Amino acid sequence: MKKTLFTIVAACCMMACGTKSAETTAENADAANPVQSGAGEIAYVQVEAVLAQCDLYKNEGAALQEKTQKAQKSWAQREKSLQAEAAQLQEKYQKGLITTNDAQAQQQSIEKRVAAYQNSAQKEAQTLDEENFVFTNRAQDLLQRAVEAINADKKYKMIVNASALIDADTTLNITPIVLAKVNELYAADQKEAKK
Repeated sequence: MKKTLFTIVAACCMMACGTKSAETTAENADAANPVQSGAGEIAYVQVEAVLAQCDLYKNEGAALQEKTQKAQKSWAQREKSLQAEAAQLQEKYQKGLITTNDAQAQQQSIEKRVAAYQNSAQKEAQTLDEENFVFTNRAQDLLQRAVEAINADKKYKMIVNASALIDADTTLNITPIVLAKVNELYAADQKEAKK
């Protein structure tokens, strides 16, 4: 649950095509167009760059990531508050400012609130995990469909993960084409969902 959405998406999508740092900006990606350069039978994709720049992430992923971070921050604050309350109770009891019965009653009250908080946080975490899982699957599906559509004519015998590359000619980089296709497929999916 502590992982960020982008890391989760990138890790899951590594299986589809691979990853590489998102060094390539949209400007650099547009400059390298392998279709026009007559690239060979092998190509590579910078998956992280595609995911960071795609409309799916911009429209939905960033909001989900923000929602996850807010929930984590809220949980941390609530936990800290309950710990401070328990410490304050312990201090009062040690100083003899409250009776043993009062201390036990307040301790039980705190324990009940801790249990309720943990139950609530667990349910919220499960919901967020499920939303992240669905989002990741959608991103992976879009990426896979984009690569399949681009290579429908079997022009490429191999499309590899850019993170595995040590050196490659930029004419083999099909990241901009994949990004455009992912966005096109996402737009079509959104249009279909509105019907």
